[in-house]
Amino acid sequence: MKATKKKAVAVLSTLALVTGLLAGCGSDEGQAAEGGVQNVSIAIAQVGDVPSKGNEVQQKIEAYTNTKLDIQWIPASAYNDKINVMIASSDMPKIVKVQYNPTVTSAMRNDVFWEVGPLLKDYKNLSAQNERFFDNIKVEGKIYGVPVFSDIARATVIYRKDWFDKLNLKVPTTPDEWYETIKTLATSDPDGDGQDNTFGLMLFKKYNEDQYSFTTRLGVSFGAPNKWKVEDDGSFTPEFMTPEYMQVLDLLKRLYSEKLLNQDFAVFDSTEAEKKYDTGVVGMRIGVAQNGKSQQERLSKNDPDGVVDIAGLLGVSGDRVAGQTGNSGILTFPKATVKSEEELKNLLSFLDKMMDPEMATLLMRGIEDKHYKKAGEDQVEMSDFDAFQREVKPYRDNLPYVEGYNVPKLKDTELGEKGTELAKELAEHAVPNPALTLYSSTYGDRGADLDQMIADAQTKYIMGKIDENGWKQEIENWGNAGGTKIREEYAEDYKKQAE
Repeated sequence: MKATKKKAVAVLSTLALVTGLLAGCGSDEGQAAEGGVQNVSIAIAQVGDVPSKGNEVQQKIEAYTNTKLDIQWIPASAYNDKINVMIASSDMPKIVKVQYNPTVTSAMRNDVFWEVGPLLKDYKNLSAQNERFFDNIKVEGKIYGVPVFSDIARATVIYRKDWFDKLNLKVPTTPDEWYETIKTLATSDPDGDGQDNTFGLMLFKKYNEDQYSFTTRLGVSFGAPNKWKVEDDGSFTPEFMTPEYMQVLDLLKRLYSEKLLNQDFAVFDSTEAEKKYDTGVVGMRIGVAQNGKSQQERLSKNDPDGVVDIAGLLGVSGDRVAGQTGNSGILTFPKATVKSEEELKNLLSFLDKMMDPEMATLLMRGIEDKHYKKAGEDQVEMSDFDAFQREVKPYRDNLPYVEGYNVPKLKDTELGEKGTELAKELAEHAVPNPALTLYSSTYGDRGADLDQMIADAQTKYIMGKIDENGWKQEIENWGNAGGTKIREEYAEDYKKQAE
C-alpha cells in the first residue's frame, strides 16, 4: 500500500513526452479481425529484453487463444509513471497491468475500470483460485481486475546448513536466539579460514520497506502485526508502535552497536548484499522460499562445499508468517477502450484460457524439447533454463498462472522442491495486513513521505543516533504530520466495510 509519489493530476503535464508510447492504444483495437480473431492490446512490464516480434511463444499464445496480441512492453523503471499518464489521459489499451496504489485505487473508485467480480464465477480457471487472491485487490468490496497471482506468504530463513551443523546451531525463533545465532556466525570463523570476515546477517538500505520488509517479516514471527493491528475497539495501530516490533529494532540496535551487523547498512545496495551472500561470507538471511535453490547454485560457484537450506520463518508459536498481497500486479480493463460487457467477457475468456493446461505449461515450463523435456509420468525437467528466462519469463511474469495448477510437476533439486512445497505450507499460516484494501485519503496524499519519515527514524534508532525518547518523539511527529489521521481514516473505512 505504498503511496505513489506521482499523482495522475501531476503527470498530465507530461503527456506530450509520452505520446509515442501511447500511440495506437485507442480507436479500433479489440475489434474482431478476419476469421474471428480477437485483437487484444495490452500494456505490461518489460522483463529482461523485449521479446522479438513473431517469436514462437507469442505465436503459440495467439494460436491457442485465437487472438492477435499488441503488447506494449514498458520498462519497469518508468512503469508506474507511464501508467499514471495513461489513466490521466484515458488513452489506454484493452488490458492494463497496474499496481495496487492510491492513484490506481482512486481510478477504480471513479469508474475508470470495469468491475469484474460478478463475472468471475463464469470462468473455470479464474474462479478455481483461492478467494484471498481476489480479496486482496478489492476496492470498497469490489474487484476491478484479475490478479497476476503470486504466493500469499513465502518468507523463510535461508541459511548455511554446513555452518549451522559445524557450530551446532538451530534456526532461531526468539529475539535472543536470533542475537546469539548471528553473533556466533560472525565470531566463530565458520568458514575456517582463520579470518574475522563473516557475518551472521546483512541488511541493505530498503530493509524496512513495503511487503518484503525484513523488519515486518521478522516482527510478525515475534508476534507483531503485519503492518497494522486492529484493536478490540476498532482503532488501528501501526506495527512500529507495538512492543513485538520494537523487539526487532532493539535486536538490530544491539547487533549494530556490537558491530555484528554491517555498519553501512543504511546506504548498502541490495545488489551488493546479494554478492556477499553469493561469495559465502554471510550465514543467514530472510528471503523467498523458492530462492534457496538459486542461492545454492550461486554459492556453489564460489564455495563448492557450501550447503544452503531453508526453514519457515514461523517464530515461537509456529503459526505466524507475514502475508503478502498475493499478486505482482492487476490486469484491468479500462472503460474508455473496452466499450461493452461482451468485449469484457471476451478479454476475461482470453485470460482464463491462459490458465488452461496447454497455456499454463507454456508459461511455467516453456516449449517441449526447447525449454523442457519429459522426465516421467506428468513430470518434466528444464533443459534450457537460460532460454526460458529470455523467451518465456517476460510473458509468465505478466499473465495469470499458479504454480501447481494445470501444469506438470517440475523435477527439481531437493532444495528447489522443498521451496515450492514450503511456500504452499506457509500460506496456511499467513497473517494478513488488515489495512491492505482500506482507503485513507491522507495516505494517498502523504503516505510516501510519512512512510519515509518512520523508515528514517528506525534507521537512526538502530544506529544509536536517537534514544528511546527520541524514537517516541519521531512517532509523535509522524502522528502530527498525518499519521494520526491515517489511523482514524483506516478505522472509519474498516467499520464501513464491516457494516
